[in-house]
Amino acid sequence: MTAGKVPIGLLMWFLNIPLFIWGIKELGKSFALRTFYGFTLNSFFIDLFRGDLPFLGFIKIQDTPAIVDLLKNDFLFTIVIGAVLLGVGLGIIFKFKGMTDGSDIVASIMNKKYGIKPGQAIMITDFFVITLAGFIIGFMDHATHRPALTLTFYAFFLLFVSAKIIDTILDGFDYARMAYIISDKCNEITELVLKDIGRGATAFKSRGLYTNTDREVIMTVVPVKEVGKLTEKVKEVDADAFIIISNVHEVLGKGFNRWF
Repeated sequence: MTAGKVPIGLLMWFLNIPLFIWGIKELGKSFALRTFYGFTLNSFFIDLFRGDLPFLGFIKIQDTPAIVDLLKNDFLFTIVIGAVLLGVGLGIIFKFKGMTDGSDIVASIMNKKYGIKPGQAIMITDFFVITLAGFIIGFMDHATHRPALTLTFYAFFLLFVSAKIIDTILDGFDYARMAYIISDKCNEITELVLKDIGRGATAFKSRGLYTNTDREVIMTVVPVKEVGKLTEKVKEVDADAFIIISNVHEVLGKGFNRWF
């Protein structure tokens, strides 16, 4: 770090203070400790990896051969890597009710007051930040090696990808399916779901409006890999069975683990 130059992480820390105070007013005191801890650590590690901390200037990740090569020869792939890492990191942080910087605070307030998903809220907030930054860089002669508009488009791309990953992590992955099975052979199908498939099931009383017939609807949740087995066995029992398969983003309970 050169004399008179303010480290980026430290500058971000000071800029986050007004948003932090606003967040306490909107989200309550329980929000304060983890948020302060989060954006302080975020600022610290930014300066650490940039080599801007005293006596640790040799740690400059931006000067490593791999990063230098990517920035020079494959800038787009560098942006993709950054977007994925940012999205995964923020998704995990939001999943456990954490914060890292000002846009996270704004996103949490928008989520609480307007019900906007965190990823979408960050995309809305950072859209204006990136647009403003693009105009500022555009008026600074020789500020970067690439045109300001090019960098702005790259930033929008990174923002879009990372926001989608954030919401995917918060909503859960498509690792299961819910099946509704309508059949006249309810008992036989229940038996195969419980024993052959090895999954639980729930039956609902229903009435078919077209035929005006009372019957039960079987509802069960199975991993994606077992959907084919389920439908095949149901058709073996009742070729006329009506099966509705829908996506399930998150299942909490015995027999399901989101990571495996």
